[in-house]
Amino acid sequence: MPPTNSSQTLPDPPRGIRAILWRLPIWFYRLKLGWMFGHRALLLTHIGRVSGMPRQAMLEVVQYDEDTNTHYVASGFGEQADWYRNIINNPEVTIQVAGKEISVIAKRLSTQEAAEIFSEYHRRHPKALHGLGKLIGYAIPENEADMLAFFRDNVPLIAFQPRGKMQQLD
Repeated sequence: MPPTNSSQTLPDPPRGIRAILWRLPIWFYRLKLGWMFGHRALLLTHIGRVSGMPRQAMLEVVQYDEDTNTHYVASGFGEQADWYRNIINNPEVTIQVAGKEISVIAKRLSTQEAAEIFSEYHRRHPKALHGLGKLIGYAIPENEADMLAFFRDNVPLIAFQPRGKMQQLD
């Protein structure tokens, strides 16, 4: 388990009206419009650890490895996010991305692997990490090295690696 930066309390996952706003993009996928996001976002279908029922979450893709068809996502609300807790309990999940449904295994990355991916993401999108962090409710350090260390130490990074062949969605 990576260390947690104790200098600030991590924000709670959204509840109530905020949760509804965070879940609105799921409707793009339900309306068969998820292809519009390409590999920048995905719809995760996972099993609730308490209910045993299917659950869904829309997640931003931090990095996509075309060679291995692996999608990397960050748990912006840390280890308290329900989807994160559910995939740790049952890592065999399904994602919809770029108009395809893929059976995948979820794997949490080490802090070193996360550091490399966050650094690459920051290189490609220099303002995005800072802006997304503030949107979620983090007090993001202004210094680039401190900001990257904060994300590395506090925001779990997950790899979704394919289990089988991709299936084209209707």
